[in-house]
This record gives sequence, C-alpha cells and structure tokens, in this order.
Amino acid sequence: MNLTDPGRTTIDPDLRAVWDRLDAGEPIDMSDAEALLAAEGEDFARLLHYAGAMRDAGLAAAGRPGVITYSRKVFVPLTTLCRDRCHYCVFVDTPGQLLKKSKPAFMSPEQVLSVVRQGAALGCKEALLTLGDRPEDRWPEARAWLDEHGFASTLDYVGHIARLITAETGLLAHLNPGVMSYDELRMLRPTAPSMGMMLETTSERLFAEPGQVHFGSPDKEPALRLAVIEDAGRAGIPFTTGVLIGIGETVRDRAQSLVAIREAHEEYGHVQEVIVQNFRAKPRTAMQSAPDASVLEYVAAVAVARLVMGPTMRIQVPPNLSDTAEFDLLVRAGADDWGGVSPLTADHVNPERPWPHLSDLAARTSDLGFTLQERLTAHPEYIRDASAWIDPALHEAVAALADQESGLARADAGLAQDPSAAPKPHLPRETTPSAHHEMWSREERVVSTGGGHSIRRLAETAASDPLALDDAEWAALLRATDADLDALTATADDVWRYTVGEAISLVVNRNLTSSGFHAATGASDPGIANRDRAGTGPGAPGTFTLDEVAAIATDAWDLGATEICVQGRIEASEDPAAYLDIVRGIRASTPRMHVHAYRPQDVWDLADRTGLGLTAALAAMREAGVDTVPGTGVKVLSERVRALIAPDDLEIDRWVEGITAAHRAGFSSTSVLFYGHVETAAERIAHLRRLRAIQDDTRGFAEFVPIPLPGHGISLVGGRAPLDEHRAMVAVSRLLLSGSIPHIQIPWTRVGLDAAADLLRAGGDDLGGTLLDGRVRPDAGIEQGRELPVRDAAALAGRMFRPFRQRTTDYREPPADRKVALR
Repeated sequence: MNLTDPGRTTIDPDLRAVWDRLDAGEPIDMSDAEALLAAEGEDFARLLHYAGAMRDAGLAAAGRPGVITYSRKVFVPLTTLCRDRCHYCVFVDTPGQLLKKSKPAFMSPEQVLSVVRQGAALGCKEALLTLGDRPEDRWPEARAWLDEHGFASTLDYVGHIARLITAETGLLAHLNPGVMSYDELRMLRPTAPSMGMMLETTSERLFAEPGQVHFGSPDKEPALRLAVIEDAGRAGIPFTTGVLIGIGETVRDRAQSLVAIREAHEEYGHVQEVIVQNFRAKPRTAMQSAPDASVLEYVAAVAVARLVMGPTMRIQVPPNLSDTAEFDLLVRAGADDWGGVSPLTADHVNPERPWPHLSDLAARTSDLGFTLQERLTAHPEYIRDASAWIDPALHEAVAALADQESGLARADAGLAQDPSAAPKPHLPRETTPSAHHEMWSREERVVSTGGGHSIRRLAETAASDPLALDDAEWAALLRATDADLDALTATADDVWRYTVGEAISLVVNRNLTSSGFHAATGASDPGIANRDRAGTGPGAPGTFTLDEVAAIATDAWDLGATEICVQGRIEASEDPAAYLDIVRGIRASTPRMHVHAYRPQDVWDLADRTGLGLTAALAAMREAGVDTVPGTGVKVLSERVRALIAPDDLEIDRWVEGITAAHRAGFSSTSVLFYGHVETAAERIAHLRRLRAIQDDTRGFAEFVPIPLPGHGISLVGGRAPLDEHRAMVAVSRLLLSGSIPHIQIPWTRVGLDAAADLLRAGGDDLGGTLLDGRVRPDAGIEQGRELPVRDAAALAGRMFRPFRQRTTDYREPPADRKVALR
C-alpha cells in the first residue's frame, strides 16, 4: 500500500518519524496518534492524504472500491429511563417527566411493531434498539413495569423485542442497551446480528471528578466499558463502538481511546466499525453552554482513527451531526460509512439534528466521487462469514436480506412489499403480545354504540398499518369523543413521538402576498391614479412594488428569516412576468433566502397568461430562484365542496395536476385541508387518502396542515367542543398519513397558542413559521400582526418538556449563522 505523499515539503520534525512509519506500512502507537491529532497546516493536509489513501486501499481490497455505506434503519427508543446522569444527554427522562409527557416507561410491543412495520414499508432493514442503562436499578417505576409484564430485567425485554421484530417484520435488530456482562451478551447473541456501545473516552478524570460529564454515571467507567468491548469479542459478536469528541477529554485521551479499541479488535477481530462522533451541545443540559467540537479537531480525529485502525476497519461519521459542507473534509479524512439513516424515525439521541434525505445523501456522496450503497446492521465481512459471527438462529433472516456475494444489503430484499414473507425465528415466550391487533377481524374492529374499546382498537390498528382501516372506520375515529378521543390522541401522540421524534419545530419566515403587487408606473397614468384613490394601487395598504421587494427581503433577512413565502394570484391588469420578477428581486437582494413561492393556482395563472404552459412555467420558476412551493389554494379535494365554499378556487383536477407537476419538476410542497364547514367526514378521509396517493407517486409533500376554516366552526359531532374537533382532526391526520407525509403542522394563528399546545399532544410536531411582519411594508403579508418569536416557541416546547428545533423550510438544520440564540 503506497501512502507516499508526492507533495511533501515542510515537515514538522516531531511528525517526520510518524510519516516514515506510515510509508513503511507500520502501525502507529499512542504517542504517534497524539502527535497527529495536533497536526496543523501542511501536516494537517498530509494527515488527510494518508488517511484517505489508506481508506481507498482498504475498500479496494474488500472488493468495493469507491463505496461509502449506510444502513437504512428505524430507531426504536425502547425506554428513556436510565440509571446514569450524563451531563450532555437529552435522551433520558425521569419518571416525573414521563408522566408530564404522557409517555410510558417502556415502549410496548405494539408500539414497537407499529414503528418497525412502517419502516419495513419504506425499505428499512435495521431496527436500532437504543435505551437507557438498567433503569430498574435506579427507578422503581421501571422495576414495576418489568414485573407487571413478566420480564426479569430490561435486557430480558430487549431480547424479547429483538426476536419479535425479526419474527414479525423480517428486520434485523442492532442492540444498543449499554453495559452488559459476558453472559448477557451471550444471552442476546441469538436475537441480533450485531450490537454496539460507544466507548466515548478512556478518560478517568471525566468519570471520577465532580462536575465532569460522566460523574455520577456508573456505566461510564472506562475500564467497565473496555471490558464490555472485550467480552463482545469473546462472545463472537460483530460490535460497533467509537469515541465522542469534545466532551472535555484531552488530545491524549483521544489517542488512548483509539488505541484501546484497536487492541481489543486485534485480540478478537470483532469491532466492525468505529464511530467518530462530534459533541453537539444540547439545551437544558449541564453542558448546554459548552462549545461544540471544532470542525478541524473533529476531522483530525476521524483521520487519526483511520490511521490507528488501519485499512480494513470501517470508520463511521454520523451525517446529521455535520453540515453538508463539511462532508468533503470527513471523506478526505478516511471515513467510509455514514451509519444508520432513517427515512421514517428521528435521531432520538440528537433530536435537533434531522437525518439527511437519502436521495440528498446519495447525491452528496456522488459529488465527492463515491457511490452510496446500503449495508445491513452487520458489516459485509461478518455477513460473508456468518457461520463464525452470526448466531444460527438468525442465519435465515440475514440471508433473506443479504447479497451473498458482496455481503451488502440486497436491492430486491422485498420487505417493503411483503413483510409477512419474512422468516420467523423461534420466539421463546408462549405469547407474542406482538400482534394481537392484527388478528382482529374487520367485524371485531367495527365501532359499536359506546364502543370505547373499539375506538382504541381502531387507533392501534391504524398506528400499525394506516392502510388497514376502511373509510367508515376512519370516519368513526374522526367522530371520537371523551375517553375515546383521549385514547385516539394518545395513540397519535405515540406515533409522532416514535417516528418523527419529540422535537417541536419552527421556521423563521415572512409572508409576502403577491396579489398585492402593483407595478411602479408614473403618477400621470390615469389608471394608477384611480386605483390609488380607491385604495388598491401602489402605496395602498397591503400593496408593494417591485422596487420594494428587495427592501422587504433584506429587512426579513436582517431580522433572522431564512424563508419568504410568496403566494396569491397577481391582478389580471398586471404583467404575469411579475411572478418571476418578484422572485428575482428576492434572490438578488438575499441570495441565501429560501423562496417558498406560488400555489398551483398561481402557477397556472403564470402558465396560461404567458402562454408558457405548465411545464415551462415551472422551469421558469426554478430558473428565477423558487426553491419550494405552497400546496395551498384548495379547501377539500371535492368538487361538491369547492362549488359550495370556494367556487373561485382552482378546479380539483387542475390543482392535482399542478401540484403533481411541481413535485415532478423537483419542488417539494406543503399540503393542507380546510375543515369545519360543509364537508363530511367521508370527504375529509377521501382528501387525506388522495394526498397519500399523490405522495406515493411523487414523494413531494413535506408536511400537512389541517386548518379550521375561519367563520364556520362546524363540528362533525353535535355539541363537541371546537378544541376536540381539532384534536380529532390532527390525530387522524397523523395516523392516516404516517409513513407517508412526515410532519403535521399546527396552524397556531387559527387556533391560538394554548390550543396549539394541546394539538401538539395529539400528533402535531410543527408550529409552521414565525410570520415576521418586518419593518418594510409589514402589511404586505397575509396574517400581519401575528408573530411567533422563536424564543416564545421554544418556551412553549419547554413547558411541554419537549425539545425545540429551529428548522429550514424543508425541515433541515439552518446554518449556524441563521440560528436564533435561545440562551
């Protein structure tokens, strides 16, 4: 393996011997690693060169040159109770917090399977079980739950759930339950092809010194964690471990940690990957004010991990914990695995950091000169040697998903199409609380008079399989009241919690109503003069000119906005080219502003009046700078309703054609339903089903917003309170759209913030936008005078004991310089 750097010039004398050893193919020791972690300037560039070359040689030897891998997973937070007290963690809860969140001590088998089945439908092959360490040792509530359900320990329950997942769905479990003894590792080996536990650091100081991150956490003792890693090797388990960068450890600690992992692997050959994870400060933790690990020290740690571990080790970097602009450095530093990425569930350990979209991750990986390929939870080398590394009880399940030649995931594994065809290993328990809801017949699910249990059954069935209910059953859920409604919303809340995650999100934005646009023509124009006198021309309330667009956008940017939402049909007397001119004006003044612009009705107006046609109009919007489009301009997808409520709205078929064309042109969009007027329960359900069908075709909807139509307030159930009408609508939206449209936005301007909090407990997860008025033509945006400052939204989330996340329009993480400081 030739690692020679042809660009060698200035060399730090302390590193000269290290480079020579690497050129000779010799392993580096702890002192070498410590010196490399401090490399700067040309030596830092040389460090990346050596690490990248070593990675490339390893991939070529493995028969997959130029491949970076990932695992398509669902994240199952089996319990958030824990006996440890890590100072940086937001994953764990106390029993009191669980009570305030209406959250169970442990996920039930039904809750687990409802999430995992949806993951299977999206092609996931891994179920990551993450949980707190041995909560029963600290919390009587955990011990009581385990006793009540017949489990000797949390690890006993972990094993049961892992078997259940594979038996019922075919997915393979990866277990992350924390510290385990050798006997416990052996007990769990037949339930999962791989397991993991981060070493984090070998620093005794961080564990033993009061005030440090691991003080008071018995499971963070470095010697104990190293023993687990070694015991996993003795037990013959493919094992994932790694280091956490930036929690107060020294450079020497980092070097010592990496060498310790290497030594364990050299003894047993079982460490399948080393994760190098950068610390990210979390609000409401003891380390909330600590700085994040710097990019360069993190990249150096990745590169040194590669050089310490050698060419055959997989080095993983979590893609959601770094900005995409940093991916180039991480790949240059020798990373070759992105880890688990979920198309369904949140990163419950880092809820403020959403996963990248898999299509975006594949594109970014390609831009860096690599191909993204899916692997299983156990890495290919261990899959190909299954007789040595995989328990016989799992051979059939693993073979069903693995490409036997490469050891990577089979592209045609087929879980999404037929989960029932998955192999079903033996379940040692006599019962499988698993799937009793699947055995209910449709007759048993029919709602009887006062049938509270039936409503609960319907909701649980919907949580597991949204397509299992017929229209009458969905309508029954929409009409739920009293205790039935509480059961419905609790189920929807669980689906939200265990898929999208607990974070409540908000985008900093401003509205600009394009129907208020007027060209700035001369005052001598009699038409303009007459409009001015009538209060509709330039300068009149609610209007703006093209010259003012730049000032409006600049002002919004200066106030912290990352999005301007532009919608509204421009008056027929104006040049339709103004649709594009407005966007260009925003782009010219604020190039980084996200432009969320034009409903299907507006796009058709541009297409028809310019003669461009729909496809060309969308292309012109893209060229002008539109990023995403609003899926508004429709009340209910029913011509009967449109004729009665909004005859001036776009015809339903044209709305569907317009939004579908926008998605196929590369624009994602919102989606809405205006309810509480003349529509029936069946029409609401038909609307949601049609949105889901469009999503199946285009994958273009990012969110759904159920909006009560102002001035009506008609309930499906006579005498039911307006808030309960909203709760039922939000809960049914979450359940019916689960696994399809991920986010349910609560229209706080229509229901008020107090009611919004209740709806965020009924399946909602997003508050929409801040709706900044701005200081320039504040009256030019719809819903003027209704602002929701970021800090107020964060305070609302805090009162609900839920994390808050500022997001971008497309639910990504905003750049660091656009985040509003919360402390």
